Amino acid sequence: MGTSTPQAAVPHRRDHRVDALRGVALLMMCIDHIPQDVLNRFTMRNVGFADAAEVFVLLAGYASWLAYGRGFARKPVPTVLARIGRRCWQLYVFQIVMVVVCVATIRIWRNFWPVPVDFLEPELAHGLDSVWRVLSLVALPGNLNILPLYIVLLLGFAPLYVLLRRVGTAVVLGLSGLVWLVVNINPRLNFPNWLDPDGWFFDPLAWQFLFVLGVCAARVAGQHDGSLPRSRLLAWGCAMYLVFSGVQSFPWTQWGFHDLRPVVMAVPDKMILSPWRLVDVLAVFYLVQSSHGATRLANTRGGQLMALFGRHSLEIFTMGTIIDLYGRLVLTSFGTGWMMQVAVNVVGFVVLLAVARMKERARVAARTPPQPKPDDLHAAAPLCRN
Repeated sequence: MGTSTPQAAVPHRRDHRVDALRGVALLMMCIDHIPQDVLNRFTMRNVGFADAAEVFVLLAGYASWLAYGRGFARKPVPTVLARIGRRCWQLYVFQIVMVVVCVATIRIWRNFWPVPVDFLEPELAHGLDSVWRVLSLVALPGNLNILPLYIVLLLGFAPLYVLLRRVGTAVVLGLSGLVWLVVNINPRLNFPNWLDPDGWFFDPLAWQFLFVLGVCAARVAGQHDGSLPRSRLLAWGCAMYLVFSGVQSFPWTQWGFHDLRPVVMAVPDKMILSPWRLVDVLAVFYLVQSSHGATRLANTRGGQLMALFGRHSLEIFTMGTIIDLYGRLVLTSFGTGWMMQVAVNVVGFVVLLAVARMKERARVAARTPPQPKPDDLHAAAPLCRN
């Protein structure tokens, strides 16, 4: 009687496209928040309607399904809800840390060097008596407004999951898209912001559509081995739209060229996530997440470096925001010459890389089973003797 030989398990290779794309977006956000940085001439916002913020929120929805949506099917509901609650609390703590660091830095810095008025916004320009408004997310200072959006969207993930299971993807997308459309028609529908009469800079009622699209994209990709189904016609359509978006958005005059924009139009509204911006980020995401070439690119050394940043997005974003503040202060106080440009960017990148590597070592250590101590092996040895 013959015995069957079990087949070796095929090792699963992690798809790094999402992590790498998120890492690129995080670096671009860091660069974009330093207006004097010459590198922000080369970021995504100069070659398209959307920028890194749209990528960040879309991938937040995608990652939320991977982290929590699949968890509801495998673990008790209270366990997954507790994980979501811990993540929201973590986001809030990091938000408060950024506020405290910004306020303390500006108050100390202006004792030695002048600080422009726009830097006073984290202090609300009204002293510390109103800091409680920031702590309660009633007031959102500039450059410190995306984590509160993420908290709101993540708090709505469990109801979103229930709706997806009860009524299906098409109905959920339709309802979410309808809310987004209403906000685009009436931009006054927004959460209140004590610092801005127009409300939150990222209107949650509009941006929730991008988050939901990310969640649904993760569900579809999960049914197709981690990739979105490839359509040559759709890919060509996305590519053509991105060409138009790039030509329309490129800062021709800033580079000393003639204005070659084919259409005269206002800058698409970011607060309400205008259709131009929405289609732009969806086109980028589809081309990346449906492409095997993007998979190979993500597995290169450069792609792995970006994925390293993307795997630890909260820590990288937080440290990047603090680096932004110091970069702006340094360039404002000491000039924007090439030496200062190089110093700010090199130091910033090295700090971010150190944070990412530290977090990666901790992640690997947490997943590595503890090795038995020599004393334990000696103690167990007599049990193996005849």
